[in-house]
Amino acid sequence: MDVAIGLPNAVPGTTGAQLVEWARRAEARGFSSLGTIDRIVYDNYEPLIALAAAAAVTERIGLCTSVLLGPLRTNPTELAKEALSLHALSGGRFTLGIGLGGRDDDYEASGVELAGRGRRLDAMLERIEEVWSGGEIGPSIEGAPALVAGGHADASFTRAARFAAGWIAASSGPEQYEEGARKAKAAWVEAGRQEEPRKMALAYFSLGDDAEADARANLADYYAWLGEQIAEFIVSAAARDAESVRQTLAAYEAAGCDELILFPASSDPTQVDLLADAAGL
Repeated sequence: MDVAIGLPNAVPGTTGAQLVEWARRAEARGFSSLGTIDRIVYDNYEPLIALAAAAAVTERIGLCTSVLLGPLRTNPTELAKEALSLHALSGGRFTLGIGLGGRDDDYEASGVELAGRGRRLDAMLERIEEVWSGGEIGPSIEGAPALVAGGHADASFTRAARFAAGWIAASSGPEQYEEGARKAKAAWVEAGRQEEPRKMALAYFSLGDDAEADARANLADYYAWLGEQIAEFIVSAAARDAESVRQTLAAYEAAGCDELILFPASSDPTQVDLLADAAGL
């Protein structure tokens, strides 16, 4: 299983200097990819811009939106061009992870209806495929970005099998991930696809002397919209020491995960080294 790390693009107060130093360290320590989380009404950096900054200071590490909230980008042709641009500028390292999102305030602020977002995302992906395969909208690069689709509703697995190279799970824990991975494989079979889907997932970590405080200050705030019970589950599930990091990695690998992206609760770049040490990188 590949071990990836999330950029702290959704940790409030993260500076540009912290973000690019994080990217440099992640590449130096051997992580497979850098991920990003997407929100509109929050103190976070836009994912594609954050990854472009990371691309400028790295050469090898993969770049992945995990996930971008597709229906909030209302011009699919422009999004396809933005993705191609990042893919070209990074030397072919970009994976477009895309999903729906469900926050009312993000949709309201964007002037987009929440209802019907799944249908609109399907239409967006059709158009993105057309742009990437058409060759008329650049920049020119051999090969398009990889595409992975997120979500846990039945329609999400159908969508992933129709359009994507793989499926990505939210931070729901290894048991729910394993159930989703089975559904993803079944959707691939039903769609008549011969290859295996690439299966990805998100989890959280918070290491060092302030691990507990950082997890509660940032993860609980970010997920407060889901309600206290779910926010507390996410906070409590975050790996807080080397042993829990190893347990998290082992659980997801046993569940069939191909790449796990571990997201931070702090923007301090020393977290990259702490996680790398814990993961044995």
